Amino acid sequence: MAFFTQDYLDFFIELAPNNNKDWFDENRKRYTKSVKDPMKAFVEHLIEKGKAINPAWGELEAKDCIFRINRDIRFSKDKTPYKLNRSAVLVEGGKKNHSTPGLYFEMGPEDLRVYGGVYTLDKEQLLEVREAIAENLEEFQSAYQDENFLSTFGEIRGEKNKILPKHLKEAAAKEPLIFNKNWYYFAKFTPETILRDDLDEFILEQYQAAQKLNKFFTQHIK
Repeated sequence: MAFFTQDYLDFFIELAPNNNKDWFDENRKRYTKSVKDPMKAFVEHLIEKGKAINPAWGELEAKDCIFRINRDIRFSKDKTPYKLNRSAVLVEGGKKNHSTPGLYFEMGPEDLRVYGGVYTLDKEQLLEVREAIAENLEEFQSAYQDENFLSTFGEIRGEKNKILPKHLKEAAAKEPLIFNKNWYYFAKFTPETILRDDLDEFILEQYQAAQKLNKFFTQHIK
């Protein structure tokens, strides 16, 4: 079952050169019909289907997962008020949880992106993950060298520190990813993918391709 029509993509294509409140207000009914309501229905469906993979998702509601279309322009030079895509995350506790691996996706007229990993960790959590990698090098390397992960996401990305605690330096010489401050991965697909009848299954397949890494991070983050 397809949740989105071509007008989902067309809405954002037309919003791009008209990114202002007046145009948005004039097209608000169209936004509700072609973007907002289908997104809510899709996320509700994905929660129901995905809880067989991750039971913690069964506690979620769509409002816990879907990010606002409004941009945060307080500290940005770009004052256009609206994002040119819709995004959501399925993770225990919802979108306020920034440290547990989940399924994050963005859908716009340029592409569909599916993300995973851990991005925002506090100081204690960061040390926990680094020490976990150092103490379980083979398990960690096996997870990101997994055939499904490599064919879907290719590599682990993330910002790095130049300096590490002394007790991690020996392990970091064997595994440079210990220098990371975050560990995330994503895959891009054509915007037409959003219109697929099996979009739910397709997105869940991408999430499952990183299950070994998700399990590793989940086990070692308190």
